[in-house]
Amino acid sequence: MKKQEYAIVDIETTGGNASGSRITEIAIIIHDGKKIVERWESLVNPQKEIPPAIFALTGITNEMVSTAPIFDLISDKVLELLKDRVFVAHNVNFDYSFVRNELELSGYKWTARKLCTVRAARKIKPGLPSYSLGRLCNSLDIPLENAHRAGGDANATTILFSRLLEWDDAKVIETMIKKTATDQRLPPHLPPTDFDALPEKTGVYYFYDQYKKVIYVGKAVNIKKRVASHFSGHNINSQRQNFLRDIHGISFEVCATELIALLLECTEIKKLWPTYNRALKRFEFNYGLYEYEARSGYRYLAVGKLSKGQSCIESFNSLHTAINALMQLKEKFTIDHRFCNFGIPELPQAIKNDLEILPDLDSHNEQIEKALHYLVSKRETFAIIDKGRTQEEKSVVYVENGHFYGMGYLSSDIIINEITELKEHVTRYASNQYIMQLIYSYSEKYLYKMKRMDGVLV
Repeated sequence: MKKQEYAIVDIETTGGNASGSRITEIAIIIHDGKKIVERWESLVNPQKEIPPAIFALTGITNEMVSTAPIFDLISDKVLELLKDRVFVAHNVNFDYSFVRNELELSGYKWTARKLCTVRAARKIKPGLPSYSLGRLCNSLDIPLENAHRAGGDANATTILFSRLLEWDDAKVIETMIKKTATDQRLPPHLPPTDFDALPEKTGVYYFYDQYKKVIYVGKAVNIKKRVASHFSGHNINSQRQNFLRDIHGISFEVCATELIALLLECTEIKKLWPTYNRALKRFEFNYGLYEYEARSGYRYLAVGKLSKGQSCIESFNSLHTAINALMQLKEKFTIDHRFCNFGIPELPQAIKNDLEILPDLDSHNEQIEKALHYLVSKRETFAIIDKGRTQEEKSVVYVENGHFYGMGYLSSDIIINEITELKEHVTRYASNQYIMQLIYSYSEKYLYKMKRMDGVLV
């Protein structure tokens, strides 16, 4: 049986992600588990300008790479060195994503087992102040010459790798390079214990950056499986690469049902406004439907922007949706359009002059009152009572007068005589149109779980 060999790789690049940047230098050192058996390195012409910040870090200039081979010309050699070997690097996913992308551009489909020396060092030498290559070399007395150049960093990584092999009494590296090793796919700064602690249950999960700030909130039917999906696949776009690099921790909250997980995700995103949550931010509610009375005594309905401390009849996530709702009220109750402010420029003066005859004051105001009563009458008070997180409890989502009031859990042995008593057992949350859409959609699907004001609670 052929002895396992390792290709220890370091690269320098024009930027931080493989989709928009290119390799400027690559070094590959072949190690047989005992000693170095081959060493190779080369500058690479990236076919684009090297940014000043990258030059300041690496010292590699545009002039230095202008006469170097483009990657396509060295791709055969790179593939030959990497084939059938474990790909080893410090923060392995960074180097791996670049090399794999460059090989794909050269027409090669290549994958390999990976070993991250950051993760291996954390496991074999826990408790060190830092696991960046420079600081790790200081802590472990490893010489690092010509830092931030592919050859210098690859040499230091090789010494580190050799020492980790010597210190690895628990066979950590052997376990890590197995094809089934999940922590090889994890972001470089994420402690494996955080991932291992995730349950295979419904709930909400949180990703944190190095400052313990929440950068992403998600919901899942299976938390562990969903979180793992964030780290799988070969996506080289800058957004995903930055996202993975920023993940330093995970926490979670188990929820009894998918609905509660959906509602919690929505409210947490609204409260925390995480950097990488983009989809639900589209549902920010910026417009409202208002009612007011002019000095003339005529009542108006108006669409306008939401402002703090100002209550509205309904809230909407777009001006178009708000205008459409007011249009429907106007048509249904034959309200004179002059008393409907759609949040757009007023009618031209020439048209106004043709509309001088106003409706009867009392009749008009009565129609406005009917429209408002119609809106309120549609607002039910009800609860969705479902299974709990354990056999000893039930979950409750409570809606009051058409608005989400709150959610929570109550012990299965608690007797509720009236639906309003459920308010004592839920945590209060803010309501919005999107949340109510989620609740109504769920209640239509599971009608038997709804308990209304006139219903019997069990």
